[in-house]
Amino acid sequence: MTVAIASGKGGTGKTTMAVNLALSLQGPVQLLDCDVEEPNCAIFLKPRIDASESVGIAVPHVDETFCDACGECGRFCRYHAIVSLKTTPLVFPELCHGCGGCALVCPTGAIHEELRSIGVIEQGVRGSILFTQGRLNVGEAMPVPLIRALKKKKRTDGIVLLDSPPGTSCPVIATLRGSDLVVLVTEPTPFGLNDLDLAVQTVRTLGMPFGVVINRSESGDDGVLRYCTKESIPILLEVPDERRVAEAYSRGETAVEALPHMRELFGIFAARITAELEACRRTPLPAAGR
Repeated sequence: MTVAIASGKGGTGKTTMAVNLALSLQGPVQLLDCDVEEPNCAIFLKPRIDASESVGIAVPHVDETFCDACGECGRFCRYHAIVSLKTTPLVFPELCHGCGGCALVCPTGAIHEELRSIGVIEQGVRGSILFTQGRLNVGEAMPVPLIRALKKKKRTDGIVLLDSPPGTSCPVIATLRGSDLVVLVTEPTPFGLNDLDLAVQTVRTLGMPFGVVINRSESGDDGVLRYCTKESIPILLEVPDERRVAEAYSRGETAVEALPHMRELFGIFAARITAELEACRRTPLPAAGR
């Protein structure tokens, strides 16, 4: 069963929830850091990295010997990654989505594909937790292919946790797809509520069961609570605003390892997540509020 930890905005504590939940769950657990543009789960989990592999996408290479400059490749590519101006086509690898369509429509067979590296996938362990993360190369504009490759590393037993990128854009959708449960992390502020509403709309469009975690719950107003009540959204956890948690975070420590009462709180959270997954296993649930 797969649980995605997401948020409508950055800085709400999404990674904190993912790492502490991974340490609190019983049985086989895999944590995938899908925030490939800025992965930081490893800072707190401190796994032993055992393996690394490069990930690439197929981009076109034009053999001028066979190219007759017909322009079919350029007319096919909606991303303008290959352009022919009655000359040998120009290729812009950074724009290519790796669909292979240009090679298929080329009437002379002048186009073949070559792999271009976009990042790496690293894998390791921390106790009983299998940890996997993606790291996008600096300057790359498209994290989705790397996220898809990362999700292919999901194990088939136990619980898989996905630490999603923030927001509601394409990398988030790529991360959430196929999840059994989505946990939306928010904070009790007007900004937090605004972006939570966007995330809720996204998850409901995808038709996924979800619940909300309110981080630093005593630091703002009750807008998020009233919103969740109105929309019939279950609140899975409220994490109090506590200086000692922030101090542990600043040292790169997890809350459950630094503070006994947080270990108890996240133990309750883990039990709720397990119960939700068991309910999903028995009967797939509609998205909350539907």
